[in-house]
Amino acid sequence: MKFVTVKKMEEILVGLIDDGLEKILLIHKAEEAMKDQKTIPASMIDCIAAGEDFISKVKKLVDWVQSQEKPDSFYVSMDKVTVLAPIPRPAKNIFCVGKNYAEHAIELGSAADIPEHVMVFTKAPTTVTGPNNVVLNHQTVTDQLDYEGELAVVIGKKGRGIKREEALDYVFGYTIVNDVTARDLQSRHKQFFIGKSLDTTCPMGPWIVHKSMVDNPNHLNIETKVNGEVRQSANTNQFIFPVEEIISVLSAGMTLEPGDIIATGTPAGVGKGLKPPKFLKPGDKIEITVEKIGTLVNYVEG
Repeated sequence: MKFVTVKKMEEILVGLIDDGLEKILLIHKAEEAMKDQKTIPASMIDCIAAGEDFISKVKKLVDWVQSQEKPDSFYVSMDKVTVLAPIPRPAKNIFCVGKNYAEHAIELGSAADIPEHVMVFTKAPTTVTGPNNVVLNHQTVTDQLDYEGELAVVIGKKGRGIKREEALDYVFGYTIVNDVTARDLQSRHKQFFIGKSLDTTCPMGPWIVHKSMVDNPNHLNIETKVNGEVRQSANTNQFIFPVEEIISVLSAGMTLEPGDIIATGTPAGVGKGLKPPKFLKPGDKIEITVEKIGTLVNYVEG
């Protein structure tokens, strides 16, 4: 199941993408037709918090729709809605893992920069933007805007002190994040927050793939293209710290909650690591593809 947040007219709705990725079942509209009532939460975060009850209701709803004389009448085509980030406004900062691929750590420094422990920073909620949206170029504050394609984990239930072997039970699903970074600000301020938190520098989406469709998040191909040129090509089996360890470390003394987002780190091939460096320019098209998830496309402000 692929869950999406869309805007239709002025209404924000949660939908389910069909297998052909061409149409969307608007969950609340369909439930109202089936029951003449709405019991499924209205926002993606609230749907995630409802856990297995939400998944069960959606499955029953899909079965009911398919049993109708004209099931297609309950769907809308993708071109009739605006696809937003699956969680348009996270409840808290996005957790981000730094230097989780050895080759990336080396390209920005040396082998001595490969971390021994999970390295975490955050991005402000105001960084989030949706698929096909423009990433502001922020030319008044940076001339070193860079891309970072990443698999992102969406937490599904509340937990603290989560054991590594139980960590995936706390996952709702997976999406894609572009951890756009102002490298000069990152260097100047000697920490990551400002350089990572400019508005629109966390494109996310295009949807959340339920965990039932991803048997192993630590074995997925990931690729980033800029204007059609492959810049990053790796597999999450190259993680230094697998998803289970990241969740366990983050939750040690800190409560993770439904809708929390964890970006798991980017592979080698970022603009700063190339020789010579290739930073993003106005008009650039960025495409990030993660196996079993999909492709996230964005454009730098022209």
